[in-house]
Amino acid sequence: MPANEIPQHKSQLSQVTESIQQVLAEGSVAIVATVIESSNAGVNVGAKMLATDKETVGSFGLKNLDDAVTEQARLLLRRGVGTRVFQVKEFAPSLTGWADLKILFERIELEPRLVICGAGHVGASLARLASLLGYRTTLMDDRAEFVNPESFTNTNVELVCAENWSAAIVAAVGNGHGISVAIVTRGHSEDEQCLKAVIDLEVDYIGMIGSKRRTKIVLDRLRESGVIEPRLAKVHAPVGLDIGAVTPEEVALAIMAEIVAVRRGGKGGSLSAQRRTKDE
Repeated sequence: MPANEIPQHKSQLSQVTESIQQVLAEGSVAIVATVIESSNAGVNVGAKMLATDKETVGSFGLKNLDDAVTEQARLLLRRGVGTRVFQVKEFAPSLTGWADLKILFERIELEPRLVICGAGHVGASLARLASLLGYRTTLMDDRAEFVNPESFTNTNVELVCAENWSAAIVAAVGNGHGISVAIVTRGHSEDEQCLKAVIDLEVDYIGMIGSKRRTKIVLDRLRESGVIEPRLAKVHAPVGLDIGAVTPEEVALAIMAEIVAVRRGGKGGSLSAQRRTKDE
């Protein structure tokens, strides 16, 4: 490799690193493509590109290859894929000169977080399930006995005793990037306090438990207090997917399924139903 290519290579790596930091700061998503095996002198092992749905940073030095890698990265973004390794011939068979080039595609996004307001039966079950699914979970309640560490000894759940619901939620949510909020408290008043505190924050998801009547009462009160319709429309209430849930554990599953669907861009329907529709 000519010596004058080394600074350029380092400069591109710096650009990709800076772009990763920006993606995380904004709470957005990107794919980083890294060459991990190359028999072609024109492409170096360790070369990187970053692709979002709108822009590309870095280059492998070959426009056709860059375009093919960018297209593959955006396909993986749309599909919600995490980490995959491909040879170029698998996604761009026409690029025969780089067919055996092996590229690692890595999804870059914030660690998913879930803030749960209410540590009753449903909230506690939801916290355990979310932790199992890899969500960094915060469980809060204004009753200290409901956020007792002895009840969550085998989970990685942050427990918060909320002396003030609004202050506790704002502190837990921060800038809202990568964060889902599930409101599963014991009553109208607590629900309203929690929803009012979080509704104007830029969180990824807000869900509130309750019957249609109960959730309508809370939403109407917020509407009367001046909350604008686009903000109210973001609220998933009643929370969760319709799976016929009855037990607290089943309700937690319904809620978590909806949170995952929103995060991954899923429709939440039956996969077999989609197949049957196509077959008709």
